[in-house]
Amino acid sequence: MSLDAVLGRLESTEAEQVDRLKAWLSMPSISTDPAYRSQTAEAADWCARRLRESGFEVRVLPTGSAGSPGHPVVLATTPGDAEYAGPHVLFYGHYDVQPADPVELWDSPPFEPVVVTDDAGRKRVVARGAVDDKGQVATFLEAMRAWHAETGKAAGGVRMTVLIEGEEESGSANLEQFVSEHSDELQACDVCVISDTGMLGRDRPAITYGIRGLTYTEVTLHGPDQDLHSGLWGGRVPNPINELVGVLSGLWDADRRVTLPGFYDSVRELGDDERAQWRSLGIDAAEALRSIGLPAEADIGEAGYTATEREWARPTCDINGIVGGYTGDGAKTVIPAQASAKVSFRLVADQDPSVVAKSFFAWLEARTPRGCRWTFHDHGGGLPATTPTESPAMQAARDALRDASGVEPSLIRSGGSIPVAGLLKASLGIDTIFVGFGLEDDRVHSPNEKFELDCFRLGRRTHARLVDRLWAIGR
Repeated sequence: MSLDAVLGRLESTEAEQVDRLKAWLSMPSISTDPAYRSQTAEAADWCARRLRESGFEVRVLPTGSAGSPGHPVVLATTPGDAEYAGPHVLFYGHYDVQPADPVELWDSPPFEPVVVTDDAGRKRVVARGAVDDKGQVATFLEAMRAWHAETGKAAGGVRMTVLIEGEEESGSANLEQFVSEHSDELQACDVCVISDTGMLGRDRPAITYGIRGLTYTEVTLHGPDQDLHSGLWGGRVPNPINELVGVLSGLWDADRRVTLPGFYDSVRELGDDERAQWRSLGIDAAEALRSIGLPAEADIGEAGYTATEREWARPTCDINGIVGGYTGDGAKTVIPAQASAKVSFRLVADQDPSVVAKSFFAWLEARTPRGCRWTFHDHGGGLPATTPTESPAMQAARDALRDASGVEPSLIRSGGSIPVAGLLKASLGIDTIFVGFGLEDDRVHSPNEKFELDCFRLGRRTHARLVDRLWAIGR
């Protein structure tokens, strides 16, 4: 095997790689919107073709049920060489993307990817899904393509399974069932590698060893059986919007702690050593706020913790959307029949998403406004996951990233959620190593999402080098 030849191929074929990424990004695989079901399936098939071209045995498998079908999972495998003695790696990613709204805030159409140059001369791909997660998955796909081209072997002879799902951005509703149904195959894996996280900054590579979990809910407060004239009925009946915001405002106390009974009972507390390690990273909270148009005094959250500690190791609650009544142009004086809110909780070890959802719904029931009733919907979520920082596979990943970047990577946590990581740990005992290449200003889930070509290159080099390092474990 020749790592130099693989790296040389990656460098010489970059234009083709960017074209392939742009083709994938042009597919609006918005998993949460049924209107995009066919485009989402198209994105799955595209990914499957790239893996087949790299020598993998590939299946595109349905999820859900006949009455409630989900989006397909791309599952690929390669047995590896007989002499390979390293770990069996499971690579996970997702091909679905967030909705592009509000479309009018994009500088270019979200599903017509473009390569643009910023004021500093850096090139970037701009499109929905550029960094989350098609661009990052593409770094792996291109590394696998190069290894196959140079050796004629899938993954360069490393024993590997690849699972690319299509529902991560809509809660991975069918993933638990899928993992259960394929547990015999998946439990053969020793470790999972995911590229769906970020770095501390340009030239500051990092490996993430912990992510938060998620509970995502939708609640609706019902009042009258019709919209009412506010002049005739205002002050006489409950207004669902008024009542809803009044109830939800009680979710936090004066210290910005969540008020659900028992919410913090299972939270694994931070140790002094870990807090000191995070302080040594030199993360500038004020600068991060300035980058999103906020002053330093906007650094708010649970009392007693820094911004980094709140993001990486403390649970939160947020209202992600609220709607009711008339929201069009001009005026319409109504008391609405109902009002709804989407409310999510980011969780940390050892909180349970289902327990939090039930606790939240019970909390609302106990505060039902007079004359009103609730309907609840649990959109699902995922368990938090923290992985050991000392293992042969972790060391291989650290070495690969260091050699690819020329910088010793930091070990960090992430405030985001990737449901599969907690699921794999809970159901199969598989730890996950997060080797991500995103930047804080990549505008994840926002208009003008981007993935910088420097990060694309780093990801390709890292995954290519990881194959070589995995071989070294056996040697």
